[in-house]
Amino acid sequence: MSAQPPLRHPESPALPQLMEAREAYARGEWDAALRTMESAGEESPLSLEDLEILARSKWWLGDVQGSMALSEEVFRGLVARTQFQAAAKAALTLSLQWGVRGNIAVSSAWLNRARRLLDRLPESPEHGYLLYLEGNDAIYLEGDADSALAASLQLTAMNRRQKAPELESFALMLSGLAAVRRGQAARGFEDLDQALLPVMAGQVPAEWGGDIYCSVIHLCYELADYSRMRWWTDALAAWCASLSTSFMYSGIVRVHELQLISAEGGWKQAEAELAHLGERLRNAHAWIAADCFNELGDIRRRQGNRSGAAAAYAMARGLGVDAQPGSALLLADAGKDEEALTDLRAALADRGRLGRAWLLLPLVELLAPRDADSAEVFCSELEGTAAYYGTAGLIAWAHHARGALLMAQGRWLQSLPEFEAAALGYRSQHLRFELARIHERLSSVRAALGEAGAADAERATAAAIRTQLGAAPFSLPNVDDALGGLTAREMEVLGCVLSGSSNRQIAQILTISEKTASRHLANIFTKIGVNSRTAAAAWARHHGIAEHHRT
Repeated sequence: MSAQPPLRHPESPALPQLMEAREAYARGEWDAALRTMESAGEESPLSLEDLEILARSKWWLGDVQGSMALSEEVFRGLVARTQFQAAAKAALTLSLQWGVRGNIAVSSAWLNRARRLLDRLPESPEHGYLLYLEGNDAIYLEGDADSALAASLQLTAMNRRQKAPELESFALMLSGLAAVRRGQAARGFEDLDQALLPVMAGQVPAEWGGDIYCSVIHLCYELADYSRMRWWTDALAAWCASLSTSFMYSGIVRVHELQLISAEGGWKQAEAELAHLGERLRNAHAWIAADCFNELGDIRRRQGNRSGAAAAYAMARGLGVDAQPGSALLLADAGKDEEALTDLRAALADRGRLGRAWLLLPLVELLAPRDADSAEVFCSELEGTAAYYGTAGLIAWAHHARGALLMAQGRWLQSLPEFEAAALGYRSQHLRFELARIHERLSSVRAALGEAGAADAERATAAAIRTQLGAAPFSLPNVDDALGGLTAREMEVLGCVLSGSSNRQIAQILTISEKTASRHLANIFTKIGVNSRTAAAAWARHHGIAEHHRT
């Protein structure tokens, strides 16, 4: 806010307290500034400048609601004074704050107020703040990367005229987000990394700098890029530590740290903190609070605590988030697969390309044993999304999905490299639960291929990870019941192979031509993922198929 003539008579009895509060605020002693300013306000009304100090102190101390209420009062006072540029800046900050609280309608109302004020004024840095918020809305609310990129170019040009460092950061932020959404992740993150520099240098107001950090960390999470998420979370923690341990973004740092701790298997530690943090942040940063409850729900669901998971997902939904795929997977764990599929399909309709990726693997796993054609559609979409964004986590999901589909089709040999690639990706991202699920899958595949020792080793690895995590037993398709999609005739042919019959003998036993017997055998090899009669016989023996002899 620009300096204004003092509104208080210099002989006011509250002047010593006001001076003390202003000095405490300048030193970053928010608690002292707050107490002293509130005490001064009890003696006489505070000026707008002092109200702003009070509002800012509350914000730094984590009282976001109280801060915003005072900021709205400051805004009205600035408009009454016809200080429209300062009023526009206040309105823009309120728009940002209402947005992160999850109230898009109120956020848009404040943005419109700022726009109306700035329309009557010559260009200023505040016009750049407006462009930044408009670009953010375009990309997050409408999925419009082109408009965000256009706003970025305007900000770059504006910064050359205004020489405001935060405009450079805003421009790089929007260009980076647009590039990532267009599938140019490497280039996009170069811009996003550069956007951080003015923030780290203290050249961007804290509310806006914190939003930049959180937006990028959330993007990393959406992309399942946990390695990059760790780096940005560490950077946010260092930035927060240099400013204040009590303001809102300190709590947000911990949320992201707990998401990473949970991914790495520290469920007990994460569970102990997430509910408290969610309650603390729900009125300050709604979508981060929803992340808390979603993560808590996932931990409880994986532990087998269905009622606790349902309660956590309900809290996330109360904050305006659909809590998927966790809520649907909870239904599947209870044997309600059709309900789970209905919920996942409904959630797909409300998400963009990246948001859909989180739903596709669960859809493939649920559909593969019953509707291979639909599972193929979703699997192909996930593979396309993984190739488009190119992050290790998405690529691992795609391999996992393809392996699950091949496994459901009884194509064991083909599923093996897919699961092994998924395991490699999960290890690189330190995703312990997902890795255990892959070892369980590999155990079933090895067993189906007749590799009993390897199957036992995979099963033991999965069990060890499950025990370390405190996870409930997995519910995976039973390969003993999934006979590779073989037809009744193919099972007869396989029974003949098990009895040691040649193709000519199979033809005689089943009263078919030798060419037909050969074609059936080729189809069987493809479906069960083997390439020899010996392997096919081992598979048949493992699945309890009876020998077929001439009657």
